[in-house]
Amino acid sequence: MAVHGRKKKRKIKMKITYNKLWKLLIDKNLKRKDLCNLTKISAATMAKLGKGKNVNTEILIRICKALNCNITDIMEVEE
Repeated sequence: MAVHGRKKKRKIKMKITYNKLWKLLIDKNLKRKDLCNLTKISAATMAKLGKGKNVNTEILIRICKALNCNITDIMEVEE
């Protein structure tokens, strides 16, 4: 039986990476724990970042302010 009016959703295979953030921390001689202290983000949020999971935009902005950088300096989207 055909269902009319419904479109099949395509999954977009893109993922967020925070590799730039980890490199920036190394360049600034900071550890992840230091970043947590500077930005007041939780260990759970840091774990999400470490796994490349989505985090709140407010968190990303706090990181950028603490590291004096732009969002493109800490993350990127890959296919």
